[in-house]
Amino acid sequence: MDLSTQYLGLELRNPIIMGSSGLTSSVEKIKNAEKCGAGAVVLKSIFEEEVALEFADFMKTAKNFATDSQYFDYDGRKVPIDYYNYVVREENLKKYITLIEESKKAVSIPVIASINCFLQSVEWMAYAKQLEAAGADALELNMFFPPTDFKQKRVDPESIYFKVTEQVTQHLSIPTALKISHYFTDLGPMIQRLSQTGIGGLVLFNRYFSPDIDIDNFETTNAFVFSTPSDLAMSLRWIAIMAEKVDCDLVASTGIHDGDAVIKQLLAGADAVQVASCLYQHGVTHIGDMLERLESWMSRKGFKRISGFKGKMSQAKSTDPSIYERVQFMKYYGGKKNVVV
Repeated sequence: MDLSTQYLGLELRNPIIMGSSGLTSSVEKIKNAEKCGAGAVVLKSIFEEEVALEFADFMKTAKNFATDSQYFDYDGRKVPIDYYNYVVREENLKKYITLIEESKKAVSIPVIASINCFLQSVEWMAYAKQLEAAGADALELNMFFPPTDFKQKRVDPESIYFKVTEQVTQHLSIPTALKISHYFTDLGPMIQRLSQTGIGGLVLFNRYFSPDIDIDNFETTNAFVFSTPSDLAMSLRWIAIMAEKVDCDLVASTGIHDGDAVIKQLLAGADAVQVASCLYQHGVTHIGDMLERLESWMSRKGFKRISGFKGKMSQAKSTDPSIYERVQFMKYYGGKKNVVV
């Protein structure tokens, strides 16, 4: 079977992309991803918060910290703290650039850099340019502005998505993908509008660490770190709805744990899928199991290549498009036994 596909104008030997995670944080791990069958890798994101935390750790361990919070006393000199903030950021960026350069030398599959955008900042544009110069095949902007700022107008966060995307697409020559969440009031129209900004792809959707509460120790903890197979429903539905309604590629993410999930997303209209949680749980070699399932299914159904069935079950090609919308609730929750869907 021919499992090759295209994403962001890049040739992928198969549609399984190792998503941004600790599994793509070193050259050795990326080499292993290629060996185990990944079609591409998205490097572990460079985080704004991560840079800030490194700076905080640096300040805690630094000696001779002056009482004046605006300065750090070093060898008898007073230097603005902002200088050290700059140094930490630059060191973090240098490490990431080195990861890109060495990964490109070590593997033949596409290497996609990732920036986790938390705030609108001109620094990220400079970072993006340097990642491009380092040889990244593409850039993924993982964008999420938490809907918890009660002082900000609802329209403001959404406008930032377009401002950042416009800047990146105008100043970079490598293709750019935007990884977004489902936290939008008008999700469908928002996805469509973002696809028209000139970006090469949209990844649906982000996944975040969720808080849990330890009822014995009265502590807030991290929980639900990994996705589950049931998480597939959200991205599957929206991939199917938005296929053929967007002007860019679509990639499914979250809840993809086996070969069947890969097949479903491709049938819904995805150009590729991103996986991470299932690889933490089953090992990176699980990619081979997923590809084997995809290939055997294609053989059994008579498909020689992915283009033969991609989008076959999307809303646009469905004989009953309403199945992806409100009518499903009428069948399962409305008690309308005579409703046919």
